Amino acid sequence: MYLDELGGIPHYNIDKALLIAGQCAKQFGSGEVVRPMEFIIGDRATFSVGGRALPVEHFALAAAIQWIAGHLPAVRPDRDVSLRIALAPGSEELSGVYRESAPFIASNDTSAASGYAPTSPTEQLVLAVERYLNSSEFKADFPDTGQDVKVLGIRTDDDLALTVAMPLHCAAIASERAYFRRKNDIVQASRRRFADAPFALDWRLNGLDCPGRGPTGTYLTLTGTSAEDGDSGQVGRGNRANGLIALSRPSGGEATAGKNPVAHPGKIYSVLSHRLAALVHARCPDLAEVYVHLAARIGSRVDRPWTGVQVVLPSGGALGDYEPAIHDVIERELADMSEFRAALIRGAHPVC
Repeated sequence: MYLDELGGIPHYNIDKALLIAGQCAKQFGSGEVVRPMEFIIGDRATFSVGGRALPVEHFALAAAIQWIAGHLPAVRPDRDVSLRIALAPGSEELSGVYRESAPFIASNDTSAASGYAPTSPTEQLVLAVERYLNSSEFKADFPDTGQDVKVLGIRTDDDLALTVAMPLHCAAIASERAYFRRKNDIVQASRRRFADAPFALDWRLNGLDCPGRGPTGTYLTLTGTSAEDGDSGQVGRGNRANGLIALSRPSGGEATAGKNPVAHPGKIYSVLSHRLAALVHARCPDLAEVYVHLAARIGSRVDRPWTGVQVVLPSGGALGDYEPAIHDVIERELADMSEFRAALIRGAHPVC
């Protein structure tokens, strides 16, 4: 909207969204939303430029409705979720970062982020499982599964315990017996799909299930998401920019989604640090691990971050053998920061 109306992107940071769980009554074969979920979209935005009003609230609502329709097809935005806009204009000082007369684009916050490459075999498998369970292929075979999928992987030597949470649509499940039969079908299909995994996989789906308790002992859904009655959510509590929550890896302290892609280092560096690490590793594949750390002070040039690179060398390797290539990759990419920011705006780089 800003690009269409202004030809550029002014100050906004809409990264304080809160999803409040509703209430839902479910049984085998049917369900009913008793109280809708509430989705609050909050923080700061530019509402007018030069006395010209901009339709910020209209486009914020439209974006939320469009996302829900694409990712949670069983949720009816007009009935199952209440959308509330809690945006206000930003401070004049922060808004001034985006003046066309400014000599450079200044960072609108003091922030840092870390990225890494390559992802480990465990991380790759966790991502692959989630993507499979939410793929069009899987949903065609199991249309009675919800879209709210969580996967935890814990590796011990060559054993990998996978814990999956994924609800089944109550309207499609006629009985407790049907639920556990379908659950077994899902686990067997997943085992077949990942039979060639480099680990011995221990699958656990919906671990709180308890046979004999009826609907209260099964993970059912009416809308496809646990937010219908069981679980609220907030920006920053979920996946990092690479789609993972890797507890043993360094990361930044920022939520990526919703922040300004022009001047907020928390967004730009969260994505860019992973990209730089991947590019360095592609250039120097002998490196076992690559970590890239980026930071900026508020008011400093966002395209000239403090930059640190850590690497795990191969046996017998010397840092001097790789330093020139690492410097070349980093300097080339930072020099092209304007194109990277443009790609962020286009949605070319996913943020989770």
